[in-house]
Amino acid sequence: MRKTTGILAGAALAAGTLSTLGLAQSASAATGAITGYGGKCVDVAAAGTANGTAVQLYDCNGTSAQNWTVGSDHSLQSLGKCMDVTAAGTADGTQVQLYDCNGSAAQQWTASNGELVNTGSGKCLDATGPSSANGTRLQIWTCAGSANQQWTLPTGGGTTPPASGVQAVAPYLYNGWGNPPDPTTIMSATGVKWFTLAFVLSNGTCNPQWDGGRPLTGGVDQTTITKVRAAGGDVVPSFGGYSGNKLEQSCTSASALAGAYQKVISAYGLKAIDIDIEADAYSSGTVQQRVVDALKTVKANNPGLAEYVTIGTGQSGPDTGLIDKAAASGLTVDAWTIMPFDFGGAGQNMGSLTEQAAEGLKNALKSAYGYSEDQAYRHSGISSMNGITDNNETVTLDDFRTILSYAQAHHLARLTFWSANRDRPCPGSYPNDDTCSGVSQQAWDFTRILAQYAG
Repeated sequence: MRKTTGILAGAALAAGTLSTLGLAQSASAATGAITGYGGKCVDVAAAGTANGTAVQLYDCNGTSAQNWTVGSDHSLQSLGKCMDVTAAGTADGTQVQLYDCNGSAAQQWTASNGELVNTGSGKCLDATGPSSANGTRLQIWTCAGSANQQWTLPTGGGTTPPASGVQAVAPYLYNGWGNPPDPTTIMSATGVKWFTLAFVLSNGTCNPQWDGGRPLTGGVDQTTITKVRAAGGDVVPSFGGYSGNKLEQSCTSASALAGAYQKVISAYGLKAIDIDIEADAYSSGTVQQRVVDALKTVKANNPGLAEYVTIGTGQSGPDTGLIDKAAASGLTVDAWTIMPFDFGGAGQNMGSLTEQAAEGLKNALKSAYGYSEDQAYRHSGISSMNGITDNNETVTLDDFRTILSYAQAHHLARLTFWSANRDRPCPGSYPNDDTCSGVSQQAWDFTRILAQYAG
């Protein structure tokens, strides 16, 4: 029985030197982070999309709330809206917000000597204070050439390298059984830095524990986190999976579920979480809505936290029910990741079927959120299974190369697989106990392939 997948996603910083040219010339159609005072990123508060949402400074984390597109009309766009000077004000201290794009001068910005000058006011984008504390509001102020008015735009070409914080590639690692590998061995051998740590479950009540029985602190899972961080990486805990009691079902309200998620976030100071939606526990519309509402609360209470949702899929794409429910409720997660395996039967080309399913996911996101083609891909992820799957399909090393090429072509937010535990050759016949892949390989070959992903 599988315990699959998770999500944490990537998206990222790109640096570009501002010139005296307009935005459209200096960084044509560029997409990525805008960095400024204190090395912090320009961020949409709580990834909100309502008109008037604050634009602020925050630790760079690679989330969609820090992903800005430099428009040919001199706009700066994030989450489908524009950076805007409130009420088209011109006074020093007028705050900057997110607002429906309307082509007005209040939404036009020109790069000049490191500054971003607002066309409508002739004043510069400015970090209030000056301060670089998380949550510092951005405003307009008379241009002074000061450090809190210096900004670095993303480079041209629309590409987005991996984030400096949250990484796109994070294989699953599971401590629950069967000789788990040392993560630092994998890190040293492959260059991968992040792992998706599985699984946080319910202990029978609305109380999060590893596998529903191991404590959050003081056990093997915390030891794993400490080792990974000491080696320069990090983890994203995955809630759910196929087996065990689900918090999403044991917690009987959205607020209680959000509280359970928060316990884990606070215990480790997390940058990202994954909600792995599989098994009958999630078939209830009530449970699905509870997850959506809880994630909205968590996002509001943890600005900059990356939220990922992992779901099953058919060969043509996933069921769209949960995606549609999330979009209708105003929940924008950083990536939706599909598990393109267990379709049934041996002898199939799993690389091609993965691409086919991922196209279905992309189309579902375009429909639900109104994303462009590029935006939909950048909110998509793939979580495969290396080697022999539960349904006797074989996902080969060449299939992983196909998946890598597809992700690179479309700048996917997330690439992962179940699991690092399986990423080694079997000493004998394939035991189907998640300790090896069942295919001919060297240790960590599947991880090495995805570690090449550059976003």
